Amino acid sequence: MNKKVILIGHYGVGKTSLVKRFVHSMFSEEYITTIGVKIDKKTVTVNGTSVNLLIWDIAGESSQQKVPQSYRLGAHGALYVFDLSRPSTYQQIEEEINSLKALLPNIPVEILGNKADLVTKEEIDQVSQQIHPLKASLTSAKTGEHVDDAFEKLTQSMMV
Repeated sequence: MNKKVILIGHYGVGKTSLVKRFVHSMFSEEYITTIGVKIDKKTVTVNGTSVNLLIWDIAGESSQQKVPQSYRLGAHGALYVFDLSRPSTYQQIEEEINSLKALLPNIPVEILGNKADLVTKEEIDQVSQQIHPLKASLTSAKTGEHVDDAFEKLTQSMMV
């Protein structure tokens, strides 16, 4: 069974690093801008079913309105990634999630606050208040914290 997963969010939030950590168990401090889209594949097993995840790492934009619709069409699930240490990456999060759901109304969307290794508990509490009522999972591509969990949770949501 194949499932298309898209990673979206502003530039520099760690989408490519999350994919590298999940698919290849690697992390690099080097920042390389994604141009267009980069596609990776990983097979995971959920409830005894083998699922081929086709992971579309879409270039970051300051607004999701700038992302070509063709990259998003056909997606079975989405990871919306923001940087916990950069408020500009989550200030418009509600509108961006709504715009994604308008285009793809029935797909599950997991929200990931990435770079958890760079912020304090107090800063995380402030972010949680700002993005309320949206719930975000905290991840760190650098340490690997909750990265596999996020992809597995999304995969389970896509199986329903």
